[in-house]
Amino acid sequence: MLTNSKNPVTMITGILHNRQLIYQLVKRDIEARYKGSAIGMLWSLFHPIVMLAIYTFVFSFVFQARWDTGSENKVDFALVLFIGMIAHSLLAENISRAPSLIIGNANYVKKVVFPLEVLPWVALGTTLFHSGISLLVWATFYFIVNQTFHWTALFLPLVLVPLILYSIGFSLMFAAMGVFLRDIGQITGILATVLLFLCPIFYPISTLPETFQVYMYLNPLTVIVEQAREVLLWGHVPSWKHLGASFASSLAIASAGYYIFQKTRPGFADVL
Repeated sequence: MLTNSKNPVTMITGILHNRQLIYQLVKRDIEARYKGSAIGMLWSLFHPIVMLAIYTFVFSFVFQARWDTGSENKVDFALVLFIGMIAHSLLAENISRAPSLIIGNANYVKKVVFPLEVLPWVALGTTLFHSGISLLVWATFYFIVNQTFHWTALFLPLVLVPLILYSIGFSLMFAAMGVFLRDIGQITGILATVLLFLCPIFYPISTLPETFQVYMYLNPLTVIVEQAREVLLWGHVPSWKHLGASFASSLAIASAGYYIFQKTRPGFADVL
């Protein structure tokens, strides 16, 4: 289904219509990433295991870092940190890949019948695959340490909805802008770093002065990281107020991204 409609509803209907195409492209993208490697897709499992082990050793044993949880367990900080890193990696990878999505698939632009708007969804699907593997590694490690899970982990999909909407919105936006302004690729790299350090990933937001805490919530990752920890680590029901605000803003970003993509789409062929 090919449409130049800027209505966000058509984005959903278009994705549903092209779901098989997206699945096949995601599958091909994942396979291409590990093609020719000695252990193939096992790298997607090996990488998060190594990273979690490094976080545990460096922050828990070398720096003796602690999160104010009331627990003396040395690996708690690594578990807290890894949740934030998974969320950041999902958003950052999509933002970083976005500027080259259309440029790197210029052959699709010339094909009138190809739905270009699926390319950011393909990138998102690949990132979700790797994030899912990382979450599986985190859950396995958490269970080994604590021998149980909090029932509130069932709320995690709701917490991740805004993250997915932010990812696709920014991806659509930067993919379109990257066609006309090649410097966007440099900007997104800086933005990914800013999102990492201006988010309570390495430190609790409570350690900051109240004046700065307000500005931290301008980072779209802040609410998501905090609420993911609430449901996975602390066993608390998510804050519906914060989650609702995050959903509303992420929906606005996704809608804006789709509008910009569709608005600029007719000019892609002229530039490429």
